[in-house]
Amino acid sequence: MPVCFRSNNTIRWVVLLAMFLAVAVLTTAGCRKEKDHQDDRNAAQLYEDAKRYLDNKSWARATVAYKMLQTRYPFGRYTEQSMLDLSYVYFKGGNSQGALSTLDRFIRTYPAHPNVDYAYYLKGLVNYEQNLGFLERMMPTRVRDRDQSAARDSFLDFSELLRRFPNSRYVPDARQRMVFLRNNLAAYEILVADYYLRRKAYIAAVNRARYVLEVYPNTPETEEALVILHKAYTELKLPQLADSSWSVLELNYPDNYYVQGKKQKRSWASRLWPFD
Repeated sequence: MPVCFRSNNTIRWVVLLAMFLAVAVLTTAGCRKEKDHQDDRNAAQLYEDAKRYLDNKSWARATVAYKMLQTRYPFGRYTEQSMLDLSYVYFKGGNSQGALSTLDRFIRTYPAHPNVDYAYYLKGLVNYEQNLGFLERMMPTRVRDRDQSAARDSFLDFSELLRRFPNSRYVPDARQRMVFLRNNLAAYEILVADYYLRRKAYIAAVNRARYVLEVYPNTPETEEALVILHKAYTELKLPQLADSSWSVLELNYPDNYYVQGKKQKRSWASRLWPFD
C-alpha cells in the first residue's frame, strides 16, 4: 500500500508538471505572437493607436503606447509630436512631474520646433492646475492660503511664453491666467505680512509689504500693503516713513477703511482739543 501511494502521487505530480509546461509554452507563444504583431507596426501606425487612446481619454493605455513609439522610433516627426502628446496625457492623468519633465526634455531637444510655444503654455498650465485649479473651482477664497511655489513657476512659464512667442495663439489665455496668478501671489504676501505684523515682527512685515509694492504693483493688495507699512513704521518709531506711506494711501485710496477710521478718530479728537 505505501509503495502504491507513492507511485500514484508521483504520477499526479508528473501530470501537473506537464500541464504547467504546456500552459507556459502556449502563453509564451501568444506573447511572442502579440509582440511580433506590434513589431510589424511602423511609427505612423503606432502614433495612430496612441492618439486613439488619447482621444478616448484612456490615459494609461495612451501612456504605454506613446512610450512604445518613443522606444522603437527615438527620432522622427511622430516621436517629436508624441512627446507633446505624452506630456498632455501625463497632465490629464494626474502625473504632473511626468508632464513637466517630458516638456523640459522636449524644449531642450527641439527648441526650434513649430509647436514649442505649446510646450511653454502646457508647462504653465500644469503648474497652474497642480495647486490652484481644484481650489479655484471649489474654494476660490482658499487659493491664496496655499503654498505659492507652483503659482510662481506657472507665472514664470507663462511669462516666458509671452516673451518668446508674443504672437502665439496661447498668449490670450496665458495672459488672463497671469492676472489671476499675480493677484493671488500678492494676496499671499499680504497674508504673510499681516501675520508678521500681528506677531510684532515689524521689520519682516515691512519687507513683505514693500515686496508687494515693488514686484506686484497695481494689484488689489496695493492699498493693504500701504496700510501695513504705515502700521509697521509707526511701531518702529519711523515717523517720516510712516507719514510717507500714509500720504500715498490717503491720496490714492481716500475711501480705504483705514483712512476713514483714522479720519474719524482725528475728528473726534479735534472736538476735544480744538487748539491745533
